[in-house]
Amino acid sequence: MKLDIQLDARPDQAVTRARELLEAGVDGLFTFEGPHDVFLPLIVAAGSSDVPPTDLMTNVAIALPRSPMHLANLAYDLHLLSGGRFRLGLGSQIKPHIENRYGAEWSRPAARMRETVLAVKAILQAWQDGTRLDFRGEFTKHTLMPPTFVPGPNPHGIAPVLLGALGPVMTRTAAEVADGLLVMPFHSERHFRERTLVAVAEGLEISGRERIDIFPQAIVAMGTTPEEIEAASVGVRGLLAFYGSTPAYRSVLEIEGRGDLQPELNALSKTGDIMTMIDLVDDDLLRTLAVVGTPEECAAEIKRRFGDVADRVCAYFPGTQHPTSTIRALAEALRSP
Repeated sequence: MKLDIQLDARPDQAVTRARELLEAGVDGLFTFEGPHDVFLPLIVAAGSSDVPPTDLMTNVAIALPRSPMHLANLAYDLHLLSGGRFRLGLGSQIKPHIENRYGAEWSRPAARMRETVLAVKAILQAWQDGTRLDFRGEFTKHTLMPPTFVPGPNPHGIAPVLLGALGPVMTRTAAEVADGLLVMPFHSERHFRERTLVAVAEGLEISGRERIDIFPQAIVAMGTTPEEIEAASVGVRGLLAFYGSTPAYRSVLEIEGRGDLQPELNALSKTGDIMTMIDLVDDDLLRTLAVVGTPEECAAEIKRRFGDVADRVCAYFPGTQHPTSTIRALAEALRSP
């Protein structure tokens, strides 16, 4: 199984960090929409001769505030810079962030994401084939493409467009129209098996497609000693508590019989009582929602959970920056039979 790791560096430090991670044996790098632009670190890394060619991915770029044309331009150019090793991962975000952080419009997120994916793919296909662009949707329209603005066929083909999802409607949407599904990292094995894979099968049946690439994501509390694992678990508990406080993610807790925890975490988040939130993520919930242990133990658990449906995994280490030796041990263990 291949390992993708977050390129957790601001743009001016992206080359150094990318080189460190690749020297540790990881197979790909991804960014998320955090304190810095989601595309810039990948652009810097892909354009540097100091960074070996590697798989790159946004995980995820928030799509609703962006035009499909902007997304298509970025996907085309990053696919070009990376030598055909870029994946455009898109996500919807939740209503408060779309309206109050991005200042954009929120409505019918699955329908909007479906149309965004189809629009981006239509634009990229028109550039690749030289055909007339004529995409007319409910939320967006792309019918004007003078030759001045056509980059021509990408020598590396069309970048895959992936969609991040948690709930059944968005997951079905991904299976219907996207090239791959980015499984939300806040999940349990039971939720993945009983909800996510079921929704994928439904979406494939609707679309008439046979399969879709699945990219599981794992929140990992990893260390080489019990003390390191315990220290890493603090950051993981914090991220799980943050996710768990969000109403949209309650379904994961409900399937594990912990649904009542969501409003409790939500209330604490509004008062800023972070330590109490962390304390509410007990050991059982930690190991249900995250992967915990040594690099070898974490690799074995990741392969057990996802090995039959995916050939690579995205790993998050919230609050912990591991030495390259620890990351290398995880990468090697994942690759071993």
